[in-house]
Amino acid sequence: MKPIVIVGSINMDLVSTAERAPGPGETVVGRDFHLHSGGKGANQAVAVARLGYPAVLLGKIGDDLFGSQLLETLKGYGVNTDEIETITGSSGTASIVVNRKGENSIIVTPAANLSVTPEYIESKLHVLRQAGMILTQLEIPLGTVHRLAHICEELSIPLMLDPAPAQRLDAVTLSRINWFTPNQTEAQFYAEGTYASEYVLERFFQFGVRNVVLKKGSAGALIASADGARHPVEAFSVDVVDTTAAGDAFNGAFAVAVMLGWDATLCGRYAAAAAAISVTRKGAQPSLPSEREVYSFLAERHIEITQ
Repeated sequence: MKPIVIVGSINMDLVSTAERAPGPGETVVGRDFHLHSGGKGANQAVAVARLGYPAVLLGKIGDDLFGSQLLETLKGYGVNTDEIETITGSSGTASIVVNRKGENSIIVTPAANLSVTPEYIESKLHVLRQAGMILTQLEIPLGTVHRLAHICEELSIPLMLDPAPAQRLDAVTLSRINWFTPNQTEAQFYAEGTYASEYVLERFFQFGVRNVVLKKGSAGALIASADGARHPVEAFSVDVVDTTAAGDAFNGAFAVAVMLGWDATLCGRYAAAAAAISVTRKGAQPSLPSEREVYSFLAERHIEITQ
């Protein structure tokens, strides 16, 4: 199997649980605190590896204590970390507050992730050429994303972009994306404040995006193609503990299913199941399910995934 190559951020998540997130100038007493390995790039790499598919992560860490911990954790999950580089300075961090409903608010400090430059990507062409699909996000410099999209087009390798955190993207870059996967907040950003599904989709297709997965949280998802195909995906009802990395679980599982050659509906169900399991657990990478757990989850709900 050609590996899925993930280009993205590697962070240490500092997670506080409280009744609610504080407002401006307010102090809120937290209930507990945990350190978890995170970063959208690393999370999606772990999501892929946990599902039994080869995952190669490209990114950078600092030479601090967090950096060594992050690297060892990734290796423990089965991610290929051979191309990750260490720089002098701090590793990326994310300060996360999880409220009583399991909803999260996040402040990301990129640090070493800012060194994931276009030049770094160019130095990894030997890795990118071997990929069956490439995943990236927007927690690395935009210039790197632009260059990566160009490389993917040149090499005819499908690119999945998770536009988080939402930032302006030029039309040329958008036209090089095979799978664009915004959540509701990100979709509103790109569609100038509205979230009427068809309007949002038309906006993206006008930009040249080929396929869109609108992630709607508890309302499920909508998989759409520029040719007019629409595949709604229902969310699974579960008791939510922490939504951190739910989107990453979805993206990783969806990419695996696409690589396995499944149709859009099966890809969506598989991804929705992985995301549903993740929100029942605390943390980012610790919440990501294994292949066996996803199949068991679906079997319990009498949903058969035929390969």
